[in-house]
Amino acid sequence: MVTAAKVLRKWKLFEGDKVVWMILFFLGLISIIEVYSASSNMSYKTGYYWKPILQHVSYFVIGVIATLLVHKIHCRYFKLIPLLGIPLSVLFLVIAMFTEKVNNASRWVEVVGVGFQPSELAKGVLVTTVAMILASMRDENGAQRRAFKWIMVMAVLICGLIVPENFSTAAMTFLVVLVMMFVGGVPWKQLGTLLGGLAVAGAALFVFLSYAPSSTLEAVGELPLLHRVPTWAERVRDHGPVPDDPSEYNISENPQVTHAKIAIATCNVVGRGPGNSVERDFLPQSFSDFIYAIVIEELGLAGGAFVMFLYIVLLFRSARIASRCERDFPAFLVMGLSLMLVTQALINMAVAVGVFPVTGQPLPLVSKGGTSTVINCVYLGIILSVSRSAKKKTQTEEDMVDDEAGLPGQTGNA
Repeated sequence: MVTAAKVLRKWKLFEGDKVVWMILFFLGLISIIEVYSASSNMSYKTGYYWKPILQHVSYFVIGVIATLLVHKIHCRYFKLIPLLGIPLSVLFLVIAMFTEKVNNASRWVEVVGVGFQPSELAKGVLVTTVAMILASMRDENGAQRRAFKWIMVMAVLICGLIVPENFSTAAMTFLVVLVMMFVGGVPWKQLGTLLGGLAVAGAALFVFLSYAPSSTLEAVGELPLLHRVPTWAERVRDHGPVPDDPSEYNISENPQVTHAKIAIATCNVVGRGPGNSVERDFLPQSFSDFIYAIVIEELGLAGGAFVMFLYIVLLFRSARIASRCERDFPAFLVMGLSLMLVTQALINMAVAVGVFPVTGQPLPLVSKGGTSTVINCVYLGIILSVSRSAKKKTQTEEDMVDDEAGLPGQTGNA
């Protein structure tokens, strides 16, 4: 009889890519420290000093448990995600449109007392669906032409339902899909036509948001599904040049960007030290959308660079995992999910340092969150599952891939 002790010895707790596990560990450590510091203002207002951080830690622990469970699932079973994920995503996104608005946006759905943003789930489902289409509809020349049509149907459906309430998430997700199609070998004619159309549409939208009269924006905002247009215009227009004369700058007009810049400007190489932030008491959403500014203020330029380095390593490590997969589906899946996480992180950082207009995108696995933290941990679990269970290329094939990618391969004895 197999004893429980033998089963536990055989069932290794942390499998898969060790570097990805280390990235999760460091991001989690930084998240707990910085959320605890950044949420002090919230603690003061509510009187529950430990509640924000305990809540955050509990969600992170649940997320790590989810990572442990998901990374034990064989990657071939993730092909089942679109079958249930697509209809559920569509259903929840539609329901979210009719829920109570917060900051003029309806993004939350509550199921059995647990609230979550359907867009967080839908974007992962879409990436999985695109990976499956690219893997199943291809030949020796790359993705077939019909693959592009199916991908566009799924992308327009999901991103189209996300756009009215969360433009930045829809745009970011569609960008990830574009990169996946490029990597997947979608014909250049189809991809080029799409990129040209997007460039024209994007330029037209930018001009409209930048220069349309306020009365026109308000009239458009009254139309169904376009109520966020005035908010988009405000964010685009607020992202302008800073006046040369400090007396002309109105700090109350855009407090998020202003206090984020102050936090970054007052740091040095090593920062003020954990828990010593000053701007956390003035910066709205300092524990969420603008936590990267607090990270830089407390941990300095070195700490901010280290956080960015972790995400870049995650992307390159995922590329390494994908290059070793024998089958296409796990390779596309791991690349899509890592692109999604890293792209969101880079957008959040760009907003915090003033390079990009405000988007409302949190920093994955660092910002204070609930179900979004758990879902992002699930995505890491899928990446770890691929690194653990995906069938590997033969040694000869691995060496060829390493040579093409410029990676050091293993040489055998002659």
